[in-house]
Amino acid sequence: MLGRSCLTFVLLAAAVTCAVAQNAPPWTEDCRKSTYPPSGPTYRGAVPWYTINLDLPPYKRWHELMTDKAPAIRIMVNSLKNVVNAFVPSGKLMQIVDQKLPGLLGNFPGPFEEEMKGIAAVTNIPLGEIITFNIFYEFFTICTSIITEDKEGHLLHARNMDFGIFLGWNVNNNTWTITEELKPLTVNLDFQRNNKTVFKASSFAGYVGMVTGFKPGLLSLTLNERFSINGGYLGILEWLLGKKDAMWIGFITRLVLENSTSYEEAKNILTKTKIMAPAYFILGGNQSGEGCVITRDRKESLDVYELDPKQGRWYLVETNYDRWKNPLFLDDRRTPTKMCLNRTSQENVSIATLYDILSTKPVLNKLTVFTTLMDVTKGQYETYLRDCPDPCIGW
Repeated sequence: MLGRSCLTFVLLAAAVTCAVAQNAPPWTEDCRKSTYPPSGPTYRGAVPWYTINLDLPPYKRWHELMTDKAPAIRIMVNSLKNVVNAFVPSGKLMQIVDQKLPGLLGNFPGPFEEEMKGIAAVTNIPLGEIITFNIFYEFFTICTSIITEDKEGHLLHARNMDFGIFLGWNVNNNTWTITEELKPLTVNLDFQRNNKTVFKASSFAGYVGMVTGFKPGLLSLTLNERFSINGGYLGILEWLLGKKDAMWIGFITRLVLENSTSYEEAKNILTKTKIMAPAYFILGGNQSGEGCVITRDRKESLDVYELDPKQGRWYLVETNYDRWKNPLFLDDRRTPTKMCLNRTSQENVSIATLYDILSTKPVLNKLTVFTTLMDVTKGQYETYLRDCPDPCIGW
């Protein structure tokens, strides 16, 4: 994970490059209206559904999905290899990944190691490269998550998944290469046991952790990256050196979605478990006031900020910055999100108005892969692929 000073420098350079390329200021748009149901130039299409049968052995659970998506994931992995080889042209780093990484990163918790081995077998991609794909979330994600509560105490949870910053800018069509290659890999997943839904999630084919999902009738959960000097690279280094007492953040969210039986249980796990990388866990329940943003360091919780509608706190917004700090001035998605929520008002908040907000630039940006809308109480779960036509900020 990038240090703050390095991130600031690279974002500044990217902002100048993107603004010049697009001949436009980075953010100019007022709050969007009437964008739902999705249509028009910001809507790429619906996301397909697949069933993941948890009654199958872990090695076999992803076979159907990966058979369908193997060509697309091979394109993605090759692009990641090209990025790595651009920094280490000899190809030796990828050779280490292919030959050494599976052994160095053995003993993943629960079913994850066997699931990744099954994915590698079906796609004919080296296991080390599948593992690399599964840890990239720790480094290259910028997201926006929202939880709201209406006047009747009804909770809604929504997010934009933004992924691929610094991973190859295509000057011909003003897009991030990896962002575009992730869109064909985006899937909705219905995890079932005994032919009954355990939880639903949106993810990328080949990634066995979860960053967006809900247990119908019980809870919703999204994961946002947190920039910190004490970042994910330190957690990975400790793992490589044999200290394996921390959870990968995508794995802990999946375990919470699969196993938690209440909002409070989920909050306790996400607050107290040691994790590999700093993160924000955005958790929603099914009762008034059951919503929080958990700001995590790798080893402890720094803050749990909760809905409090009686005190006027009827929504929570998390991008990628601690709530008590100002966002990086080049990447302020928090302010427009809150402004649009305030204009919407608690009386009018809905799935449709949340989609409007997440369609407003720069909340919608060149990194946005998909938008997910969740209503836990009604069991409503929708995910849509997104585009951000020019002029549009580069992240």
